[in-house]
Amino acid sequence: MKFGVVVFPGSNCDHDMIYVLKKNLGQEVVTLWHKDTHLHNVDIIVLPGGFSYGDYLRSGAIARFSPIMDQVIRFAGRGGYVLGICNGFQILCEAHLLPGALLHNPSHRFICRNAFITSETADSLVTAATVPGKALKIPIAHGEGRYFAGEDVLRQMNDKQQVLFRYCDENGRVTPEANPNGSVQNIAGICNEGRNVFGMMPHPERAADPELGNEDGKAVFEGILQTIQP
Repeated sequence: MKFGVVVFPGSNCDHDMIYVLKKNLGQEVVTLWHKDTHLHNVDIIVLPGGFSYGDYLRSGAIARFSPIMDQVIRFAGRGGYVLGICNGFQILCEAHLLPGALLHNPSHRFICRNAFITSETADSLVTAATVPGKALKIPIAHGEGRYFAGEDVLRQMNDKQQVLFRYCDENGRVTPEANPNGSVQNIAGICNEGRNVFGMMPHPERAADPELGNEDGKAVFEGILQTIQP
């Protein structure tokens, strides 16, 4: 399978993502610079975490207008798979490829620690290898990670199983205390209605290597590999 990892000025999780995809999962990876206008026939596009354009204005607000994003939007419109992690999730919301928005954490502080999430459904590319209700320990690192959407949008998302991950405790229980950033309904990851665009704030690429003592994030990538047939 061929992954395309987009690099914006300020991306800092691109090499983490490339390492996991290449070294740990044995996949072909091409780097897509933010000024590129060709996607090099990739099977899936990944927008990694970081601080694109220094997070000026709002996180992801400037990156959304990078030349590469015209191609990403067209790719998604044709049914192509797109995954955004952290800043990538913010960019996808800014580009209206995903519903809702990511707001400042209530503390107005950057949060960097392990969190627990659980999948709501196995019926998606990134949750196909997960067990709904089982806790996964995945690191978070963000200052604007509080997911928000209006009540009508949330109702539709829940009805159509577009909420893929929620923050939970180590036993898989979704509680207010387990919510690290005030996200509405503990939402940690979602997909679009067409189920081909995905976004999540936690970093599965930082929990996918035995050297780190945590491979819970590998399930996200294994779901992709077992679902897409290049």
